[in-house]
Amino acid sequence: MPHSMSPAPAPNWLVQSHLSPFPGALIANWLFDEGSLTRRLTRLSRNGFSITPLVEEWQTLRSDECAALDLPEHSQGWVRETYLQGQGEAWVFARSVAARSALEEGGLNIDELGTRSLGELLFCDDAFTRRPIEVCRYPQAWLPAAVASAELWGRRSRFDRGPLSLLVAEVFLPSLWSAVDAQPEAC
Repeated sequence: MPHSMSPAPAPNWLVQSHLSPFPGALIANWLFDEGSLTRRLTRLSRNGFSITPLVEEWQTLRSDECAALDLPEHSQGWVRETYLQGQGEAWVFARSVAARSALEEGGLNIDELGTRSLGELLFCDDAFTRRPIEVCRYPQAWLPAAVASAELWGRRSRFDRGPLSLLVAEVFLPSLWSAVDAQPEAC
């Protein structure tokens, strides 16, 4: 069973106004930044940004994902899991999902992205609207074994364009905070 299908209980995803306890200022700045995370990581890495795909396949979506996308339980969708890397080191684990029906109607070939950034695609297409950012302590069981750790902050946003809705979750790994500490001027 792939890690993305682990039966961990769904976290409580919260918008900023309902978050308690609140993370420190540095973490909150990254969690609630509405700009392109790809661009921010590219700056921090001094153009040493890359993407490593981990999972790209049709799966049954998790309950919290179905709810966030207004889908019936056990809906099928495209799942893309990647590492967003700086200088070859995994800084962020990302999981993006979309319903099969929405992809068929929406004209986005998410299954053909490979090492290209979904974030850049979303931020370059003005037709996408972003819903409020939600955050949580991401379940360790939902992370790849190589980076699995308890209490990591994650965020997610839903992006809509006509019939197409994409749910993008990003989990900030300890290696990112080390890079931020080493180069605060780059943030």
